[in-house]
Amino acid sequence: MKPLLILKMGSTLPDLRARKGDFEDWVREGMDWSGPVEVVQPFEGEALPETFDYSGVVITGSAAMITEQPEWSLRTRDWITPHLQSGVPILGICYGHQFLADALGGRVGINPLGYEAGSVEICLAQGAQDDPLLSGMGDALTSQASHKEAVVELPPGAVRLAYNDRDPNQAYRVGDSIWGTQFHPEFDAEVSRTYAEARRERLRGEGLDPDQVLAELRDSPDGNSVLSRFAEIVREREQS
Repeated sequence: MKPLLILKMGSTLPDLRARKGDFEDWVREGMDWSGPVEVVQPFEGEALPETFDYSGVVITGSAAMITEQPEWSLRTRDWITPHLQSGVPILGICYGHQFLADALGGRVGINPLGYEAGSVEICLAQGAQDDPLLSGMGDALTSQASHKEAVVELPPGAVRLAYNDRDPNQAYRVGDSIWGTQFHPEFDAEVSRTYAEARRERLRGEGLDPDQVLAELRDSPDGNSVLSRFAEIVREREQS
């Protein structure tokens, strides 16, 4: 099987990484992925692959901001854009969700509805009813979130898949092989707790009560369900 490419666009908090691993570890665990994996870290200046020979691609979150247009992110956008019509399944998470929307002609900006953090409920839109990634998950799901920027305008032709009161574009699909989720299906409540504790002052500055965010944290199997469904899509298309 061709390897899964994880484009690692940032890293988690150092103490969390030391005890629990990093974004790529949580993605693999959530996908229950035992096949080959290639991890490339553009934010660390690592070279991007010379070819695009992968079974699937996951683009991770990051502490960076799309609107600040970091050089490594623009370089990665230029690299991946020609491959977005390849049919290879691609999943962008949080920063990755925004990154793909930007590359596909959408618009990213400061979320006009404010900062979102902690455990959140996400409603599934009508477009999710027959979506390969999110169909069959009911009317709503629970996941973790941590973001200040958002996709404020979907790319042309995108299907809106999910929303909530903090973000009308929590998930989308473009074509039949590209998905973005603003929420973090790879996070669990422990990860959200660590972020909330470390960013208490930031949360207050954004108008949130960190104690309330912490009190409302809860685990849910929905994140792993999304990731395992993406793994199924990757395997099925690799075999077809």
